[in-house]
Order: sequence, then C-alpha cells, then structure tokens
Amino acid sequence: MRVLLCLVSWVLLCCCWIAQAEIFTSIGQMTDLLYTEKELVRSLREYIKAEESKLAEVRSWARKLDDLTRISTSDPEGYLAHPVNAYKLMKRLNTEWSQLESLVLQNPSDGFISNMTVHRQYFPDAEDETGAAKALMRLQDTYHLDSEDFSKGRLPGMHSNAMLTVDDCFDMGKTAYNDGDYYHGVLWMQQSLKQLDAGEEAVVSKAAILDYLSYSVYQMGDLPRAIELTRRLVAIEPSHQRAGGNLRYFEKLLLKEQKEERQEEEQTNQPASEEPIQLGTYVRPRDHLPEREIYEALCRGEGVRMTEARRSRLFCHYQDGSRNPRLLLKPMKEEDEWDSPHIVRYLEALSDYEIEKIKEMAKPRLARATVRDPKTGVLTTANYRVSKSAWLEEEDGPVIARVNQRIQDITGLTVDTAELLQVANYGVGGQYEPHFDFSRMFGLVLHNEGGFSINHSRSCQDNLM
Repeated sequence: MRVLLCLVSWVLLCCCWIAQAEIFTSIGQMTDLLYTEKELVRSLREYIKAEESKLAEVRSWARKLDDLTRISTSDPEGYLAHPVNAYKLMKRLNTEWSQLESLVLQNPSDGFISNMTVHRQYFPDAEDETGAAKALMRLQDTYHLDSEDFSKGRLPGMHSNAMLTVDDCFDMGKTAYNDGDYYHGVLWMQQSLKQLDAGEEAVVSKAAILDYLSYSVYQMGDLPRAIELTRRLVAIEPSHQRAGGNLRYFEKLLLKEQKEERQEEEQTNQPASEEPIQLGTYVRPRDHLPEREIYEALCRGEGVRMTEARRSRLFCHYQDGSRNPRLLLKPMKEEDEWDSPHIVRYLEALSDYEIEKIKEMAKPRLARATVRDPKTGVLTTANYRVSKSAWLEEEDGPVIARVNQRIQDITGLTVDTAELLQVANYGVGGQYEPHFDFSRMFGLVLHNEGGFSINHSRSCQDNLM
C-alpha cells in the first residue's frame, strides 16, 4: 500500500462541468456557475428585446387600425361608397389581420427557453442548496458570527454588499429545521422575523416564520418563549392549522413543569425572556466530534501562541538537500514555522507554470473527495470532508515527474511508495475535520505564494472517526 500522502490545496478559478450534484463542494464549479448565469442574463435580455420589438409592432398596428376604424365607423356608408375603401376592408380582414394574428402568436421566448434547457443540466440541485446553507451555518459556528452580521454581509476580512433577504433567512432556517437542527433553525428564523418586522418586503408570511420559530424554540427547551411566539401566531392567524393545538400543548407542559418545580410557595406563570434571541441565547448541541471547540478555535487563530523567546529560535534558511546537485544552484527557501514539533515551510517550491499545468490536468478529474468507512472498507463521501479532489501520476506529464523529483530532493525520501499527487479544491465552507491518519511519522508543507501547498505525511487511507 502506498503510504506517503501528497496533498495539493488549490483555490481553482475555473473548472470543467460535471452533470451531478455536490457543486457546492467545489469553488471551481461554482465559479463556472457565475459565467452560466451571465450567459442566461444575456439570453434573457435578448428575449426582452424581442418581446419589446414585437410589442412595438403590435402597438403600431393598433394605432393604425384605431385611426382607420374611427374614420370608417363615423360614416360607414359614405366610407364604403369609395371602392378603394371597400377593397381595402376586404384585404385587411382577409390578409392583414391574419398577419397580425401570426405576429401575436410568435413566441420570442423560444430562444431563451432553449438556452435554459441546455444549461439546466449543469444547475445545482436541492442537495447543493442544502449543502451551501449548511456551509454558511458551519462558518457561523466556527467564527462565532451572529445571523444579523451574516445577513448584512459583515464578515471578517470581507467587504461586500452581499446581503440576505427575509426570504433567504427563512430558507436558511427551514433547511436547518428540516434537518432537525433546531439550534440554527431558531437563529435564522429569528433573523427572518427581525428583518420582516423592520419593514423589509418578503414573499414569506409572518405566520409561517412564527410557526417554524415557535416550534424550534420549543425543541430547544424554552417553553415560555415558545408559548409567547405561538400566541403571536394565533393573534395574527386564529385559524392556523397547528397553532391552537401547539399552544394548548405547550401551556400544559409548562404547567406540569411548574408543578414539579414548585416547592415552598406557589409559582405563577413563568414569563418569557424579553431578551431577543441571538447568538449565545441557546447552547449549541454537541455533535460527533469531541475536539469541536478546539478545532474551531484553531480556525479562528486562537490556541497556543508563539512567544517571543520561542520565535527568536525560528530562522529562514536556504536548503540544498544535503548538497544535492539539483539544489546547489537554486536552493529551496526554508522557513521555520514552529519549534516543537518542528514545522517548516518551503517557499516558491513550484513555479507559476507548474501550478497552472497541474490545475489544468486536474480539472477534468475533480470528483467529490471520499473517506474509507472502517466498518465496510468502502470509500464514501462524508459531510466532514467538503471538497473535490483529483489524483495525478508521473505518466500524466513531465511536470508531475519534476515535482516528485523535487520532493525527493528536499526531503531525502523516495516517492516510490507514495500515493499519487492529490489536487483538492474546497467549496463554500469547505473543510476537512480532524481525522485519523494512522502511522503518522513525518510532516512537511511546501507553500507557494499562489495559495498552493503540498502536505506530506506517512499515513494510511483517511478513516472515519
């Protein structure tokens, strides 16, 4: 078994199409969607132009016929007394009105619909939309982002006017709700309600938002607030199918809890909190990953800090691979990143040409990255690995052979027992959660200013935790 893992991380600007779901796992494919949408907008404008041209011609007919009928009907007999008028009446009704009918029946949308049909096979599906929504929630959790910050486009290090509407927030909440994720369901339904109450126009109704929000709050164990929200729902839509029953059920549960908690003195109805629901109101439920909080803290740049004393022991070097002939004239730029364990970074390990060539070869091969299920031994996708990858070998081109040779020169190791070169393209909220790479013994990272890195580690296939 090949045990030396080569990982190339790459943010791809363009990627070939594949007619399947999971587009959200690759920024490259989503980039292509932008150009597809641009083409559809161009087609849509052509359709509008054709419709406007058709309508202008119909209006011209209408104006001409309106003037003509106003004159002819003012004195029908006198009008028809002129033989030319009689002839033209016969001609209009037999020929010209038929031409007008044909004009009206023309459908300028045929070209646009045809273009839509061609591109639709590459459109994202419901799974992609759900995956993208969950990716936003993952970013929200990892970087402690409030739903309002997300909705207003206020993201760390990003300046954009990309904003979420009431309906967008509602759909985010509904995605979480349908997945049984009531924690995020509450956050996004609350944001949808907040924007609606602020006067923003929306397709979704306030009753629909309160319906989802009240039940999600109940699932988070906040009965008083669930009752208050359900009462608001009943007030605006008394005939709501579920609201009345839910309200009675929630009140009954609350009364039962109060009786169980009552000790020395009578306890009256517990009021709902007047504090608005926001990030931190409810505790996020724990999931399958015990290291979740540490993992996310590292993503935020928190955790172990490099002290000045330790930093003073980190250096930059020119590395010639123990006098390797291929590195004597152009040694590698080596930079100490960490002291213990010793981690180094190699700068400009790949040329711009090599980077572009590797990306070009990988484009047609990108497919959803998989992990090996330890129970079945079968390679499968996992929601904790969101990316697409491709594998390249030396037979694919001389560039791969040169890169492999350079790796051997730098490390002093052989790639004869290495896995193939892996090119990875991460999608929106792309990640690879902490996982086991068994028999880890050695680590190396090569970095290029183009955002390209190669990670070597002695490992078996990645396994589910």
